[in-house]
Amino acid sequence: MSRLEHKLAALRAADRSGLAAYFTAGDPSYDDCLRLLHRLPAAGADVIELGMPFSDPVADGPVLQLANDRAIRAGQTMRRTFDLVHAFRHQDQQTPIVLMGYLNPLLQAGVAAFMADAGQAGVDGLIIVDLSPDHASEIDLQAQAHGIHIIRMTAPTTPAARLDTVLRSASGFVYHVMLAGTTGGALPSDDVIAESLQRVRARTQLPIAAGFGVRSAEQAGAVSRHADLVAVGTRLVDVLATGGVEAALDEVRKLSEGIRAAV
Repeated sequence: MSRLEHKLAALRAADRSGLAAYFTAGDPSYDDCLRLLHRLPAAGADVIELGMPFSDPVADGPVLQLANDRAIRAGQTMRRTFDLVHAFRHQDQQTPIVLMGYLNPLLQAGVAAFMADAGQAGVDGLIIVDLSPDHASEIDLQAQAHGIHIIRMTAPTTPAARLDTVLRSASGFVYHVMLAGTTGGALPSDDVIAESLQRVRARTQLPIAAGFGVRSAEQAGAVSRHADLVAVGTRLVDVLATGGVEAALDEVRKLSEGIRAAV
């Protein structure tokens, strides 16, 4: 059982949802980001999502676009992102890390080399926002060879036939985008979220993470009643940008407490 599968199974055994906390690698600096990563599990992050800085993040709203820009200006590269994960693994061998981003950096590095570096660093999964399952066979094979899950994304607008195609090749968990828009948009109503997630759950045995739009502990708790993981990024990155590492960790604690209180 992989590190990610073990964590999700433990959450299910505990009959609770988990928090997937997203930050951009190298934001605001390499050292600050590493300091933050080391403290995230104790603050309540069950899974860490680490954004791969990219100059043209088409699915990200303004807050994450600025985080990408800060990280790139601070010298963050794909190599340094792997270094961050490797350094984190010196102290933590249990908490799953999922890299999230776009296809271009992966293709620039070369699929085989990228997956080898990711596996060696200690990456557990990849969410590639603009990777279609129709063109992912080589990437899937290389990822499997290095024990890395390729996590597929679904949305409320995904047609039924397409949903079945996406889920057929999913691994680790399914990332469900709860809104039609970029990160940080307004969260739909609870009824809409529940119906949308149930539509996905009826077609897969994999755990489901729900993301895009959660901005408070109350919202995290509400979403956790329908999802196995609640993914929060924009809110955390915004707090990090305005308040620093300590404020970001406090926000992680609040979100985690909101999820636990909803059990």
